[in-house]
Amino acid sequence: MSPLLKLRPVLLVGLFLSFLLGVVLLSPHKPTIALSANPPATELSVTQGTQKTVLSNGLTVLTKEIHTAPVVSVQIWYRVGSRNEPAGQNGISHQLEHLMFKGTSDRPLQFGRLFSALGSQSNAFTSYDETAYFGTVEKERLEALLTLEADRMTGATIEESQLTSEKRVVISELQGYENSPRYRLDRAVMRTAFPDRPYGLPVGGTRADVENFTLEQVRSYYQRYYTPENAVLVVTGDFSTEPTLQKIRDIFEPIPKRSPIALPEATPTRRSTAPANRPPVVLREPGSAAIAHMVFPLPDILHPDVPAIDLMDMVLTGGRSSRLYQALVESGLASSIGAYPVEMIEPGWYEISATAAPGQELTEIEQVIQRSLADLQQHLVTTDELERAKTQLRAMFIMSNQDVTSQAMQLAYNQTITGDYQFSDRYLAALDQVSPQDIQRVARTYLDPAKCTIGFFEPTLPDGQPGASSGDGGRAVENFSAGPPVDPTEVARYLPPITSSTDTTPQPLPEKVTLSNGLRVLLLPDSSTPAINLSGWVQAGTVLDVNYQPGTASLTATNLMNGTQSKTALEIAQTLEDEGAHVSFEATREGVSIEASALSSSLPTVMETLADVLQRASFPADQLELSRQQALVRLRLELDDPQQLGWRIFRQSVYPANHPFHSFPTEESLAGITTADIQRFYQENYRPDSTVLALVGNFDPAAVRDLLEQHFSSWQAQGRRAVLRFPSVSLPRSQTRLSQVMPGKAEAVTYMGYNGISRRDPRFYAAIVMNQILGGDTLASRLGTEIRDRQGLTYGIYSYFVAGVNAGPFSISMQTAPTDANRAIDNTVALLQQLREQGITAEELSAAQRSITNSYPVDLASPSSIASEILMNEVYGLSQDEIRQFPSRIKAVTLEQVQQVIRDLIHPDNLVIVTAGPGETTSASQ
Repeated sequence: MSPLLKLRPVLLVGLFLSFLLGVVLLSPHKPTIALSANPPATELSVTQGTQKTVLSNGLTVLTKEIHTAPVVSVQIWYRVGSRNEPAGQNGISHQLEHLMFKGTSDRPLQFGRLFSALGSQSNAFTSYDETAYFGTVEKERLEALLTLEADRMTGATIEESQLTSEKRVVISELQGYENSPRYRLDRAVMRTAFPDRPYGLPVGGTRADVENFTLEQVRSYYQRYYTPENAVLVVTGDFSTEPTLQKIRDIFEPIPKRSPIALPEATPTRRSTAPANRPPVVLREPGSAAIAHMVFPLPDILHPDVPAIDLMDMVLTGGRSSRLYQALVESGLASSIGAYPVEMIEPGWYEISATAAPGQELTEIEQVIQRSLADLQQHLVTTDELERAKTQLRAMFIMSNQDVTSQAMQLAYNQTITGDYQFSDRYLAALDQVSPQDIQRVARTYLDPAKCTIGFFEPTLPDGQPGASSGDGGRAVENFSAGPPVDPTEVARYLPPITSSTDTTPQPLPEKVTLSNGLRVLLLPDSSTPAINLSGWVQAGTVLDVNYQPGTASLTATNLMNGTQSKTALEIAQTLEDEGAHVSFEATREGVSIEASALSSSLPTVMETLADVLQRASFPADQLELSRQQALVRLRLELDDPQQLGWRIFRQSVYPANHPFHSFPTEESLAGITTADIQRFYQENYRPDSTVLALVGNFDPAAVRDLLEQHFSSWQAQGRRAVLRFPSVSLPRSQTRLSQVMPGKAEAVTYMGYNGISRRDPRFYAAIVMNQILGGDTLASRLGTEIRDRQGLTYGIYSYFVAGVNAGPFSISMQTAPTDANRAIDNTVALLQQLREQGITAEELSAAQRSITNSYPVDLASPSSIASEILMNEVYGLSQDEIRQFPSRIKAVTLEQVQQVIRDLIHPDNLVIVTAGPGETTSASQ
């Protein structure tokens, strides 16, 4: 993991997810780059204003006031991860993380319900070196969140029944990972490369070990490691330091140390026993795309070579202009390339992974990578390359630390993994010292082919085709009697007190600028960040494929950055990457999403680039062919992914063939799209009067208006905008079940639902409240409480409305073991029937309203989130004041309105139910 924690968030995933990587050790050598003990203060620093306090019981506390939004983030990181696990207990850190949500002796209920009641965006993760719990709430709930974390530190109950239930959930999670060929290849390579290292085992654990965890083992692990002197508490946000520190002392200082020595011990340094120059690990299994994976040993995070290693990685894979992207993707050998240096408490590794383009050989890809690495060892990088890499790293650091949650995470990571919360300052200062000679030296030192472990995934289903579909998936009907709904009064009884607030500062509203050509731009200055965040939308989404070949909208969006009338794709990429800026386009269901971010000084470059590609994209034939091949690989990966294949089948089962939501690309349709088709789609649908931009950040509105006039005023629409017909969609006459059998998968994914409502539907607010009660939170809703928490049938279950400009589907989704799928489906249907027959209680309504409105300010705590929110309000035709009025509209929902929405929108007897996975008879792999 890089010292810049949030640069590449592949290692930090959502609720309870684990990391899938490994490690190796190497001998020491002399570095030349010094990490200063007293780093200079710079504009990049997230540590300025941070105060470190160590309580009498050893708890390290970091506090930093950030008054940019009325929210606070509370994070507690324990210095324990999978590297501390005894033999035969792989995954016990992760299992304990799950159990920490099950309740305490003082609060014997699911903590997810308490976090939901607070409106907290709470989460947790386990890694090799740490286990972390974090939540962000309105500032009035700071003391409540601190109280809950202190309670979990000392009072977790961990009962046998909880362990039994949560083992099933963890195994469901692990089997979900098994659905990914990339995960299976990574695991095999790590085990081969590092057979005697704890970093070589999967953080989530193995099924064999998880099944054998005993209550005594888990409780002992908790008692040993969840102790104040082994933890770091970080609080960032809108608070006053001294009174907050006093609250922390009052809440945490009574917690005693549990043992004289409870700190995790580092595993003794030893080399991997795997032989050098070993043959590649080859997996020949069901899958859709060939993958090459390579791993090289690296030093630990405190090694002075780390800044040079990370810059070396940026030279190799930092954007489109990078060496490996040019050598592999632009050449047509690979559809994608990625790399990541992992630097942790013990020596880490550098991984490189490439997905082959159709018809390309993995051995050729591996040889091209090795030649590129050898060139880096033999020749100095250019000054331009190195400066571009440094600029990219600095810009990424700023962009990834704009909100209080990210800054708290960076501080916690620094302190927990390096022992110094100022480590990122020293790291950033050291970047300036790195020379081309340093890049060459670390390439020679660490990219040694003799120390490389190589893995190849060779799919046995090269066309990416799933197995056959059956009508009902072997349904086993159960008589399920749903228990009583969650009682919010029980949650309220255990909720810590909430501090009252007198803060009534309203959310700022954007200024709307409309050019004469119809382009709409929303401007919201924010001087608290040295960056700009842009979100955009063009009415050119995949729904328009109904008038073209399926896949045309996506291919057009993908090719926008592939060249204009004045610049090649490489020139566009270098222009942005030289300034650490980012611009991307993605075709979604109803529109093309535009995302851009940069330092404030780069705003002119971003606007010029955006205007150029929106108005003058040239769609060169060679780039179109490359993107077509990449689209074919993505299609095969989608057809090999139960989540994506299941969603495709579900959508096509809900919507008739003449509906715009029914269309999905196929290999045949992608092959048939010509340059002329792309150009016609572009000319007809990329129009100023179909485009909305939202800009949030540190800028001068007058200067932005000048940029808009300079770059966009000449953009003129031709002809009329496309008007689509959305035929009415009726409910299915009866319940319909489809099961898609997918060879080689371990876990099933199920979708159930039908057509729902649009964002402008007057029932929208009542529907959102109802959905929060039903399945809006996998730990606090009716579905989550029953199907996940009590029965342990699924790793996650959610319900949601895909409400856009047009009515989208209402759906419930879940991941289950194949043998549990039918039981989970039947129990879910029974809960829907209970909801329809009995409705909700007034207490549930009030609790759901509080949860939604309490979390709304947290949603708006980052500039990128605000940009997205104000953009979509404009796209949906809502008033600019919606960003202020949304909470009051949720509070205004009445019990009768929710009961009516249930009668209108909940139809258990008319569900479309689609399950994609191995089928009941397939045995689950480890």
